[in-house]
Amino acid sequence: MVAWVLAALLTGSLVYCVLIVVAVQRYRTARRAGTGTEPVSILKPLAGLDEGLEANLRSFFEQNYDDFEILFAVRTKYDPAYALVESLRREYPAVASRTILTGEPPWPNAKVWSLSLMMEQAKFDLLIMSDSDIRVTPAMARTIAGEFAADRGLAVTTCPYRAVAGRSIWSQLEAMGMNTEFWGGVMVARLLEGMRFAVGPTIAARKSAIRTVGGWELLQQYLAEDFVLGSFAAERGLGVELSHYVIEHRIGNESFRQNAAHRIRWNRSTRRSRPAGYVGQIFTNPIPIALALVAARPEWWPVLILVASFRSFAGRATAETVLADPVCRRQWLWIPAQDLLSFAFWVAGFFGNTIKWRGVRYRLLPDGKFQRAE
Repeated sequence: MVAWVLAALLTGSLVYCVLIVVAVQRYRTARRAGTGTEPVSILKPLAGLDEGLEANLRSFFEQNYDDFEILFAVRTKYDPAYALVESLRREYPAVASRTILTGEPPWPNAKVWSLSLMMEQAKFDLLIMSDSDIRVTPAMARTIAGEFAADRGLAVTTCPYRAVAGRSIWSQLEAMGMNTEFWGGVMVARLLEGMRFAVGPTIAARKSAIRTVGGWELLQQYLAEDFVLGSFAAERGLGVELSHYVIEHRIGNESFRQNAAHRIRWNRSTRRSRPAGYVGQIFTNPIPIALALVAARPEWWPVLILVASFRSFAGRATAETVLADPVCRRQWLWIPAQDLLSFAFWVAGFFGNTIKWRGVRYRLLPDGKFQRAE
C-alpha cells in the first residue's frame, strides 16, 4: 500500500516536471516590451553591509536610462551602509539620489516601514523596489519601464532572479534550489492561474496600485509583503505579471546555521502565506519520493533513471532557458543532495510558528500576518 501511494505521488511529480517545461515555453513566447521612457524611482532599503553591497549598489547608479532617481533608507548614520551610500552618491553626482534616515521602525516589517517613507518622497509614479543583495545590468530600468509602457494595465511585476552563490557548499546548494526548483514552481503557477502573486527581491509597481491594495499600512502586517502585494493587486483586478528582466540575487557565503535559519524562515512564511500551495510542494521534489519508493520496492530501481531525466529537463528549463544560469550545468550532480535538503526543510516548515529575522524573534499568525514575540 505504501509503495502505491508513493508511486501516485511520484506520478504527480513527473507530471509537474512536464508542466514546468511547458510553462517555460509559454513564458518565452509571451510578448516582450521594447524600451521605456517613463521616469522611474528606485527604492533601496538597507541595513548593514551585505557581502558585495558596494558592487550591488553601484550597478543601480550605472543605469543606462535618462530619467531615474535612487532613494536609500537606513535607520541611522551609524549604520555602516550609510557611509557607503554617501560615498557612492559623491562618486555619481549626475545621478539624482537621496538618503532617508528612518529611525527605529514602529511596524513589525521594518522593510515596509522604509519603503513607505521612500515612497512618500519618490518623485515618480513607477517604483522599482529592490533589496540590498541584488545586482543588475545597465538595462534594468529601461527594460522594466518598457514593459509598463507596452501594457497600460500592468500594475505590479516581479523580476525573476538568478541566484548567485557564495563559496560555501550550503550557499551553492540553495542557489541550485532557487534556480531549478523554486522558479519551476513560479512558472507552473503562472501557467495554471496567471500571476496572482509577486515575489521579491525586486518588484516594480505603480504608487496607485500600492494605495489600491490598502497601502503600506496594511502590507506592513505581513512577513511576505511582496507576495501579498501581488495577491491583493490581482484580487482587485489589477495587472500582475512576471517580468522578462532577470536580476542577480547574491545570496552570500552562508554557513549551514545561517542557511538553515533562512530556509526555515522561508518555509514557515510560505506555509502561512499560501497553505494549500505549501502542501502541494510535495510534488516539486521527485528524487526523495523516488528514493523512498525504491526503498519500499527495490525491484523498481529503474524508476530512478526516469526521475533523474525528468528532473534534469525541468531544472534546465528554468536555470538555463529562463535565468541563463551557467553554473547549474557544471554542478548538476549536486541536484539530488539539494532536493533531499530541500525536502527536509519543507517537512520542518510544517512545525513551529516563530522565526528570527535580523536578530528579532517574531510569531507567525494563521492569516500570514506576524508580530513581535514577547
